[in-house]
Formats: sequence, C-alpha cells, structure tokens
Amino acid sequence: MEQQRALLQNAPSDYDLFALMRVMSEEMRHGWQMSYLLCQHFGDEGKREAQKLLERRAEDGQRLLGSFNEIVENWLDFFTYTQYIDRDGKFQLKMLSTSAFHPLARSMGPMLKEESFHLGTGNNGLLRIVKAGRIPPEIIQRYFNKWIPTAFDLFGTDNSSSAHWAYVWGLKGRFNERETSDPADVAHLNEASRELYRQEIVRLVARLNTAIADRDRHLYVPELKFNRRIGVYARKPCDVSGNELSAEAFPAYLASVTPTAEDRAALRDIFKDNDWIRAEEGG
Repeated sequence: MEQQRALLQNAPSDYDLFALMRVMSEEMRHGWQMSYLLCQHFGDEGKREAQKLLERRAEDGQRLLGSFNEIVENWLDFFTYTQYIDRDGKFQLKMLSTSAFHPLARSMGPMLKEESFHLGTGNNGLLRIVKAGRIPPEIIQRYFNKWIPTAFDLFGTDNSSSAHWAYVWGLKGRFNERETSDPADVAHLNEASRELYRQEIVRLVARLNTAIADRDRHLYVPELKFNRRIGVYARKPCDVSGNELSAEAFPAYLASVTPTAEDRAALRDIFKDNDWIRAEEGG
C-alpha cells in the first residue's frame, strides 16, 4: 500500500484503478490479519511485534525484506511487482497453509484467493503492455532486472537452519507438500522453493515473448547469481547471465541493466497517452 499509493492519481483506465485499489486494500487486510494472530495468540510479546509491523515504513527503508523497500514509481513497476513479488507471496502463503499451528494455516485460504488476483493483475498487465508494443522490451527487461533478484531473496538464505526447524516442527511446509511424496531435503528447503518459483516465472516470461516478434529482443529471467542480497550469492558481482565481473566494474554494469533516468523519462512521455497498454476486454 505504502509503495503503490502514488499510482492512484494516474491509472491508465478505470479497470486498472479498480485493480490497484483492490490490491492495496487486500494487502492492508493481510497485514491486519497477521497482526490479529500475533495479538490473539502471543500475548504482550505478540502485541509488541504487531506494533512494530505496523510502524515500519518502506520510504525509510525499515521493511525487513528488500522488495518492500524498493520504489514503485510507475505502472510498469506495479505490474512487474505484482507479477513477481506477489507471486512469491503465493509461494509463502501456500507453504504456511500446511502449518500445524492451525490459526495460521486457517488464515491462508482467504489470503491465497486474494493473492491470486494480485499476481494475475501483474501477469495480465504485462501481457497487455507487450501486446500494445509501445514500451521497448529493453526497458521492460531492466525493470525485470530490478525486481526479480529481490523476489529470489524473499525465499531466504541457503542452507537455512530456520527453514529446517520450521519444517521439522511442522510450522511450515513445502510449496508442493500436498502434491509430492518425496522426502524433504530439510537442509535446502529455501533453495527448492526458489527453484520452483524460478521455473514458474520462466514459463510466464516465455508466454510474454510470444507477443514480441523479434527474438533478439525477447525478455528473460536473470540468473540466480545476479544482484542478490541474501544467500550464497549475496553481493557477488555477477552479470545477468551469472558470469562474475570485477568488483570495480559491477556498479556501472548494474546501472546499465536496471532502470535508468533515461528509461524513466521515456516512460513519462509514453504514459502521456494511454495507448501504451491494451484495454482490458470487458474492463
């Protein structure tokens, strides 16, 4: 909500304004729902934790996870965010839906239904953008490069003892817990979830590319090593293909493959007319 509220003034259509308002109101409800669980079941300590959750501010960089401190400046940010960051939310909520702590598991059903609309909004929005053909794929790719590494980070550290014991104690399951009979690799639970997520978004990007005729301009998912802040690849100077660069060369390289001032200026010009995104059928 805090990240996205500036977009309320410049929605490309009434349909998109409604979608944004629904996403924001439901995300706020998720926060209150989790605060309720803390207050209801964890006494004074839970109330203190809930208070801290409600007081943290993205604009001050106080959120615990990097994705929620990044700036959502425009609608390309919003659709990329809801495509990739909300999709991570689907993974996290589904993993908690098998929790042995029943009040938490029971809360996941309504949240998953709402989350499906959020990530569907992102997927639909990006499809409408590439079909309109006004925003160059190169700019879209730089926004992917901005957000996708932060989504990979949301799955947590590699070789995580916290994930290990959360699984052993029954607090959190795997994303495909109900679908697989394979034994859990408790030493690499976060890595397994991250890989399933990566495979899913690779398929989604391939679908976007069906609307881009020039194969040389196709979109892609950057490699797991690129611009990470958490895990074994944290702060390693790797390019979008996973090749290691020198520490001295990396800052300039990173600036060239993530949104630039020129990209933002170009988008402001493109956004002056609403033909940058296809109208939603029936919207």
